[in-house]
Amino acid sequence: MLIDSHCHLDRLDLTPHNGDLNEVLLAAKQNDVGHILSVCVDLDGLPGILKIAENYPDVSASVGVHPTELLAVEPTIEELIKLASHPKVIAFGETGLDYYRDDSHKAVQQERFRRHIRAAKQTQKPLIVHTRHAREDTLQILQEEGADSCRGILHCFTEDWDMAKRALALGFYISFSGIVTFKNAKELQDIALQVPLDRMLIETDAPYLAPVPHRGKSNYPAYVRYVAEFLAQHRNVPYETIAQQTTQNFCELFKLLLER
Repeated sequence: MLIDSHCHLDRLDLTPHNGDLNEVLLAAKQNDVGHILSVCVDLDGLPGILKIAENYPDVSASVGVHPTELLAVEPTIEELIKLASHPKVIAFGETGLDYYRDDSHKAVQQERFRRHIRAAKQTQKPLIVHTRHAREDTLQILQEEGADSCRGILHCFTEDWDMAKRALALGFYISFSGIVTFKNAKELQDIALQVPLDRMLIETDAPYLAPVPHRGKSNYPAYVRYVAEFLAQHRNVPYETIAQQTTQNFCELFKLLLER
């Protein structure tokens, strides 16, 4: 069994599937995907995410505001905790820092990130961390806020080995997306050889970042299998090893929550 540890079911292009999410999830099951974490990026989209999770036992949800979202009013820690009390919510995020296109809102991003961490610590639900062009600030805030007590995931990892090592030391997991299958992702592929198998997760980030052989097209949860197959070949281990270990890792991180 595989777990897609990060996708956006509410944002998928359903056109190739007759507009039917059921077809998407059936295709995922036919490719060994047994569970999906559908991740929130803005609170306006949360009701739709929760409705999907309520309708499908193999779908979980998160609560969070992406770092690049511009809000008139920031959610409080208490509001985040209240939203995360829904029984299908198993994580906070995606949250974090992203200075790639615009670093003029650093203070806002950092304060938002801290609120998510504090909510995660109070509820003991893990964090889903998005980080881009913000390595030092991301790690510093995780350390200052004591995020090692709730742990979490550096999702869609594309940073360097030093950051991976420091995140691993905080108890975080490293998640690889379809980017690791790209021919020009040599540095990331080297990191994929070094991350311990018991701290590795896989994801699609669908509908974005489809793996080879679907690069450049819409991504779907079924395609997490390509990520698993690539990592198995790259690390010279059986596909079943990657599938079993990444599933076990997900269950280890979220075990108290998945038993609900």
